[in-house]
Amino acid sequence: MTPEPNPEFAAFIGIDWADAKHDICLQAAGSRQREFAVLSHRPDAIDEWAAALRQRFHGQAVAVCLEIARGPLVYALQKHDFFVLFPVNPATLAKYRQAFQPSHAKADPADAQIALEILLCHRDKLKALQPQSVGIRTLERLLEERREFVDEQTRITNRLTSALKEYFPLANAWFDEKASALFCDFLSHWPSLKQLQRARRTTLLTFFREHHCYQPRLIEERLAALQRAAPLTDDAAVIKPKALMVEGLVDQLRVTLKAIARFDAEIESVAPTLPDYALFQALPGAGPNLAPRLLVFQLPQ
Repeated sequence: MTPEPNPEFAAFIGIDWADAKHDICLQAAGSRQREFAVLSHRPDAIDEWAAALRQRFHGQAVAVCLEIARGPLVYALQKHDFFVLFPVNPATLAKYRQAFQPSHAKADPADAQIALEILLCHRDKLKALQPQSVGIRTLERLLEERREFVDEQTRITNRLTSALKEYFPLANAWFDEKASALFCDFLSHWPSLKQLQRARRTTLLTFFREHHCYQPRLIEERLAALQRAAPLTDDAAVIKPKALMVEGLVDQLRVTLKAIARFDAEIESVAPTLPDYALFQALPGAGPNLAPRLLVFQLPQ
């Protein structure tokens, strides 16, 4: 098709991205000819391709349509200020594919053409990618990456809870908060009921005191429960493998907790430097945990 005259862009590009390579379909403004290329996903290859386009179109703006709003390819293209990126929802591309390819087969060059068609015919319905400030984007990514570690923390604590149920349920009963240094240290000292029952009363009292557990009544209840506790199983074929699993999971949990703490420290450092943060921090119940999320996710993406 022939695009409508548009002095805003010197060319239009549809990209179908992948991990190793990207299929490209380009149409210069005012031209009917389409050019196809395959771009290797290497920083030098992308930069070389971009430099050639800059020279060819004399630095004029080039519109690019692709399925993603962020990721390695987007970051690489954003280095070049003459590219204007128009992310499109993958579902939209899939519907176009279904409309124009009855077989519904996915072919990368065809997807690049479809992205170009969407850009040429429906650019008024697309929104150019306008990145937020470096500070906002940094905070957003910190929050998202932190969430990955929190999900990992949940996965590990769920596995710990499940393993303890099979041979050492008393440990589950004693600690409601599993994602803690206290829980990790406890299981590192006493990964089984037999080992815990060998511990002296003074050793346990010292342990809880060193971990800032200043609830005498709760501690006495735990010690009394320990005296009454009967093993769920005496089968060494169950206890030894599960105890080793628990020790391994505790090691993983420690690393994850440290990673989350590092993210928390960085978020605490970055968030107060951003405009309007004080407004969100002052909201009732917001505080240092919720305020950064409110700041980031209330902004237009």
